[in-house]
This record gives sequence, C-alpha cells and structure tokens, in this order.
Amino acid sequence: MHTDTELTRLTAQLEALIRQTGEFIRREFEHFSFSKVNYKDINDPVSYVDVSAENMLMEGCNKLLPGSGFINEEGGEIRSENGFTWIIDPLDGTTNFTHGVPHFSISVALSEGDEVKLGYVYHVMLDEMYMAARGAGAFLNGRPIRASGLEKLKTSLVVTGFPYHRKAWLDLHLRILGDLVDRSQGVRRLGSAALDLAYVACGRLEGYFEFGLSPWDLAAGALLVQEAGGTVSDFEGGDNYLFGKQILATNGHIHVELLELIQKRILPGQ
Repeated sequence: MHTDTELTRLTAQLEALIRQTGEFIRREFEHFSFSKVNYKDINDPVSYVDVSAENMLMEGCNKLLPGSGFINEEGGEIRSENGFTWIIDPLDGTTNFTHGVPHFSISVALSEGDEVKLGYVYHVMLDEMYMAARGAGAFLNGRPIRASGLEKLKTSLVVTGFPYHRKAWLDLHLRILGDLVDRSQGVRRLGSAALDLAYVACGRLEGYFEFGLSPWDLAAGALLVQEAGGTVSDFEGGDNYLFGKQILATNGHIHVELLELIQKRILPGQ
C-alpha cells in the first residue's frame, strides 16, 4: 500500500466489504432475539452477530493484505507478518443492538507499524460511512468533514461512556460528569465509542472522553477526529490513548479547557 493506485484499490474494496458486513448486521437486527445473547461480563454482551461479522471482516481483510495482523474484540490478537495490522470492532454498540436501539457501528482501522493509516466507522442503520486516511482528510459518504468551530466548553455538547469494569473508574467518572454538567451545554451517552468519535469529527459534538477502552473501540475514530482538524490525547495531554485505557477527543478549541476539568479530578491533590 505504497502508491495512490494501491490505496485507491484498497479503500474501494474495504468499503465494499464493510457495507456487505453492514447488510448482514441490518438483516439480523430486524429479527434478533434477546435469547441469543451471551455475556463476557454482566455489562459486556456478545452474540452470534458479533462473531459472524468479525469473521466476515477478517476473511475479507486478509484477502486484501495477506499476512496482516489483527487486533479484534472477539478474536484477540494475531501477529503481523507484513507490518500491517487490522484493528476491528465488528459491532460497536452491541448492547444497543441487542435491545433494539438502532445506534451501532462497524469500526475498522489499518495500522502500519505503530501508526494508524486508515480508518472506517460505518453507522449501519443510517448508512453513514465515515472514512479517514492519514494526511488525506476525513470524509462522510465521500464528502469532506471538519470538526466543530465552537470555541467554549459552555456552548459545547459532550459525549461519554461509562467504565463498567472498574468501580474506581466509575466513581471518578461520575465526579467528572458532575463538574461537566455545570460547565457545558450538555452531556450525552450514546453507546458506541466509534460513533461518538465520528460525531466529533463531523461537528455534531464538540468533545468525547472515556475510561477503560480498547484499541478496537477507538483506532478508526481517533484518526477521523485528527484528520477532521480535531485533537486527540490521553488524560495527561499525551498520545498514549490507543492502548492507555483513556481518551479525550475534541474539536481542538475546547481541548485544553476540557482536559483541565478532567485533570482536576484525576490528579493527586486536586
């Protein structure tokens, strides 16, 4: 994937694969039964739809770049033989899906070495395809997108998710939310981290933060935000968000203000 022609071929085929997988998820959503849900943890459901969609994506991506590695939600990690690694969440928002809430997505990113080069987030039910390529911009259904131009937290809409797996994180998170409610336009919890990031990228939301995420939750979405002119960091303002279990993504204008609000709660003595 070193020439424009190779990139064009790859992105066209990858988009077709993601859409095909999305069609499968849509069909299953129409008649899905809650009795078919299994649980990795009390707040972490999984279904045959997650597993089947991941298998479809893995098989297709392996054909596109044979020998690539994988970091997947359901299948774990497969070491790369060619320097490329696919980072895949086949159904981000499984809880929404299993309860009949039509807000969930497919997230696919491609990294070369340690750098994410390509990212797709597909809102399955709205047929919204978000795409970003490193250094080439971010797009929604082929049209360029930019992060919001709002400059103050007090006029901004912020989204988050809840860290179920560690009570200490949840308690801290709730304290941050208490501060944020008084200093922002509002806070939302939509249920798909990948779409939260995509919405920041296209200007529907100004900021997003969350504890306890995995690479497949945010690899594609973080690239979308960056290529749309936004800012992404960990809670120290650094770049250890992909594997660091914490992420702050904003339109750039409110990043320092929101980061300081979070740091006042997480740093000792604050």
